Amino acid sequence: MELPRVVVGLTGASGMPYALDLLNTLQGLAEVHLVVSQGAKRVLWEEMGLSPKDLYPLAHRVYKDADLGAPIASGSFPTQGMVVVPCSATTLSKIAWGLADTLLTRAAYVHLKEKRPLILVPRETPLPLPTLRAMVQVAEAGAVVLPASPGFYHRPKEIGDLLGFITQRILDHLGLEAKRAPRWGEGG
Repeated sequence: MELPRVVVGLTGASGMPYALDLLNTLQGLAEVHLVVSQGAKRVLWEEMGLSPKDLYPLAHRVYKDADLGAPIASGSFPTQGMVVVPCSATTLSKIAWGLADTLLTRAAYVHLKEKRPLILVPRETPLPLPTLRAMVQVAEAGAVVLPASPGFYHRPKEIGDLLGFITQRILDHLGLEAKRAPRWGEGG
């Protein structure tokens, strides 16, 4: 059985533990196509002590962000959807206004134009007015803005429970089944 393809993009915003939780959870669920922006490389090191090469085992294919000729840059390359986690305010704004100057932003643009799921996971706070406007713009274009803001009704006991809450919401929007966090009414 062929696994559905999912594009995962990491950008230079704080929140790399969310990205790792998603990449680990996607193992066996999806064929992961990974793009790591230049900014993400720095944050990955600062927050996790990892380099992009440490993520290679979690992806079926890894692309350079400068490779605008990669398969994920084309609408003819079918996917289940794309997730940008964490999504920096700069990347979110580029996507909102169709600036496809890197592979990551081009792949996001393709997902919007092909009307495929595009989930953007910003983690910044507070949110200034330009970012709020970009969020409205990208939502109107068809993306899901899913802030890395976990709930607490499942009574998390450790950081992994908080990460799993966001991963579960991402998987829901991709239409992928996995039990990563309890749902409302299921208890903690």
